Amino acid sequence: MPFKLPLAAFVTVPAACFLYLYDLSAAGMLGPDEPRYAAIGREMARSGDWITPRLWGQPWFEKPVLLYWMSGCAFRLGFGADLAPRLPVALLTLAFLAFYWWILRREFGLRAASFATAILATSAAWLGFGQVGVTDMPLAATFSAAILLALPWVARGDPRYLPAASASLGFAVLAKSLVPLVLAFPLAAWWILRRRKGASQSRRPVRWPAVVLPFLAVVLPWHILCYLRNGRGFLETLFVQHQFGRFVSGALQHVQPWWFYLPVLAGFVVPWTALVPLLFRTAVWRDPRRRLLLVSLLFGLLFFSAATNKLPGYILPLLPAAAALLGVELDETGDARWWLAACALLLVAFPIAAPLIPQAGANGLSRAALPQFRATWLLPAFVAALAWFFERTSHRASAVFVVALGAACGTVYLKRTAAPELDRVASARPLWRAIGGRSSEVCVANLKRDLRYGLNYYSVVPLPECSTDPRPLRIDQVEGRPPELSRGHPHSAGGDPPSVPRARRPHAQAHAAPLADGRRPAAAADSPAASVDRRGHYIVLSRFREQS
Repeated sequence: MPFKLPLAAFVTVPAACFLYLYDLSAAGMLGPDEPRYAAIGREMARSGDWITPRLWGQPWFEKPVLLYWMSGCAFRLGFGADLAPRLPVALLTLAFLAFYWWILRREFGLRAASFATAILATSAAWLGFGQVGVTDMPLAATFSAAILLALPWVARGDPRYLPAASASLGFAVLAKSLVPLVLAFPLAAWWILRRRKGASQSRRPVRWPAVVLPFLAVVLPWHILCYLRNGRGFLETLFVQHQFGRFVSGALQHVQPWWFYLPVLAGFVVPWTALVPLLFRTAVWRDPRRRLLLVSLLFGLLFFSAATNKLPGYILPLLPAAAALLGVELDETGDARWWLAACALLLVAFPIAAPLIPQAGANGLSRAALPQFRATWLLPAFVAALAWFFERTSHRASAVFVVALGAACGTVYLKRTAAPELDRVASARPLWRAIGGRSSEVCVANLKRDLRYGLNYYSVVPLPECSTDPRPLRIDQVEGRPPELSRGHPHSAGGDPPSVPRARRPHAQAHAAPLADGRRPAAAADSPAASVDRRGHYIVLSRFREQS
């Protein structure tokens, strides 16, 4: 039967591309991981060494190489410091969504596939991780592709896609090492049970060398070459410290209670969280494909919950299976008015998150202040009314589309409102712009780890510590506040610097360092706070300190 692209695709595909590619560089590099991964990819592109990951000149084996290759290729193509690490991840996310719709359409039909793809594409976590340069999305896309490509074999004994599934699992290993092999245990157990029962329904026998060889061809070359170049330290760091060590040791300070991932998963699928009870319908267990997806989801939750270290992004590979189940169940449920109306009301999470995201990025979610009520919080009620109306008039696809459109609009709203503030308070990019071309005059006295990594990334060569190499400009940061760039005399810790002559102090404003957002302070009374301390240092504080 010839393949026909639905007319709706001519609207949804450009909309999805806009949603995931729009203003990717609205904020600079965020967190401790994104700038380090980006720096490694940039160094690969610069040096031409695509085997040994190097972080600021030193071999670095915390993660395998897939993400570094992706960002390194983007750097080679000439993309900038903020776009090169993120664009490949966004493109991979979009490519996976297209594949996701295609494979689910083959297995469950057009409507179920469209619902599942809309749910996944507009889920909070998929939208967020699909636009940052970290390893979670490459792992989620490649591992999920492997599981989905195995569905025809699970349902009908059709092994045609198993070699592709094997290769995809190999790329998942290159994304995050041994984790995808553990997550694939339900699929391996399925194969073992079928072998023991002798109940193979294959149209043709599975040629296991043809299945195993693609995996080995993807995984082995880099691991062997990296070992030959770097020796035993490569294996110990990658596998012992950062695979087994992360599971059993709390040294990385990511220890969380066993139930940590239950609220995280609920938040990951916002605004579709209201559909989660559909996973407990008995129909899920009657279909072997849905049974495999559900077992993979539950097993992954148990595995990650048993680990000592827990971070939210770890469970991103479970999201495609959850979205597929929700889409199929939503397609088959009788009356979905309450389900979809509840999903629409959860769109309120987007305007609520707008002021919370910058605070959480700077100081952690637990320290973020609750936002005050705003009229925009009422808009999801209108979307809920529309979804209710469409479902009541037997237009479920339109009802789902309305909720998905609301999530897309909420994402653009966050990019327009929260991303600039997030850039100012949680990224080192404004600080680097304030430094400008004077990096040789700057040292770091005290700076939060996340911002230190980000500053190292933008400076390319890490700036020295003031304790070992004092310079005319110094960077200080008080906990809970943005960093301060101070101009003074390049003195060591011993002895007070000479005071600034009184006659010159009125002119200090003209020579003040730029603010964190790159502008120079005005001489007017409403300029950011500025003062000369008792030792003669001229200090310019960012606007955020004045507002706090």
